[in-house]
Amino acid sequence: MLSKIFSFLAAVLVSSTAIADPARTRSQPDRARVWIIDGNGLFLEEARKPRRAVTLPGWQWAGDAYACAPDIAIGPRGEAVVTSNVLPVVWKVDPETFAVSVHRLQLDADGDKDVGFSGLVYSERNGAYFAVSELHGSLWRIDPLLRRAQKIALAGPVRGACGVSIQRQERASLFSRLCLQGPAESRLLHLAADQRSAYVHSASCAADAFALNGGKK
Repeated sequence: MLSKIFSFLAAVLVSSTAIADPARTRSQPDRARVWIIDGNGLFLEEARKPRRAVTLPGWQWAGDAYACAPDIAIGPRGEAVVTSNVLPVVWKVDPETFAVSVHRLQLDADGDKDVGFSGLVYSERNGAYFAVSELHGSLWRIDPLLRRAQKIALAGPVRGACGVSIQRQERASLFSRLCLQGPAESRLLHLAADQRSAYVHSASCAADAFALNGGKK
């Protein structure tokens, strides 16, 4: 049964890449689901079920000529959380009912800018989401209730990051490791224990399956 589920997920990921440009996908193997964002909106693929379109009220995003695509993260209860790449707003999809709620984030900085998120991931270890804004090169911590976004201090902007993931790390380490991924390069960041600052540790990092599925062990 599990092999059939994983075969289905792999097939959907391959086909969705061909369908949409740009496209973002996020798999949920435990639910045999794949979430897909493309130019037509948000869709859900499930084994032996027709593709489901999920309407995101008021969703706005800039096309690939201007910015990296919005992202999808899987939250702690299996919810799908979708970003805008031009506004500090996220949409949460209930994992059971598929009801959509809209969450306008209160920013603690950059209130004079149009801050959107090109990458989003949930960290179980930190109990928070981490988001990256490609246009401004900024990194953010978002609380699990999707109310506030706090800017994480960096030595300088990290422009060009289209995605963010959680990397494997030693349990004894006080630092969480984030990988910022761009079209041509990636950067490994160490996040301070208080989650208020981070620094570039390496010019490259590996985005493994662990990282792309929410940073859960």
